[in-house]
Amino acid sequence: MSSIYSFAPIAEAAASVLILGSMPGEASLRAAEYYAHPRNHFWRVMGDLMAFSAESPYAARAQALKAAGIALWDVLHSCEREGSLDASIDKSSQRPNDFRSFFAAHPHITHVYFNGSAAEQIYRRAVLPELKLPHIGYFRLPSTSPANASIPYERKLEAWKAILRCGSALRFG
Repeated sequence: MSSIYSFAPIAEAAASVLILGSMPGEASLRAAEYYAHPRNHFWRVMGDLMAFSAESPYAARAQALKAAGIALWDVLHSCEREGSLDASIDKSSQRPNDFRSFFAAHPHITHVYFNGSAAEQIYRRAVLPELKLPHIGYFRLPSTSPANASIPYERKLEAWKAILRCGSALRFG
């Protein structure tokens, strides 16, 4: 197994929402971009929710998230994994990101949305016991991964609309 490392977060200090994945897949690691696999629905979902093109350059998509008050990161800083599947992550190698520092630098976050169950499970096991943040709500959304093909795009989009209902702090039209 090979060691892999996550990316820096996409975030502004004023963010009110944090979306967490588990660890970038192989296509994302090669491209050095979150959700770079062409069949991952993340950017399509966000584009449909926030009225930007999922085909926009990566920097423009990242800026659209930041402008809306949405931060994007992964639960894990590093791990060992063969391939891209969360199920292939060696549990003993999991090292979470520094969420204590992240939340200190982003004090306006009130909602954390997990992109799938693996991100939620790892966070609840490895991060949550170390943090006391009663003002934050945690919510799991269906994974946008191509491995989650049993849920059609329309159902994923409908579930992800929860981000729009999280409050007036988001800034997009």
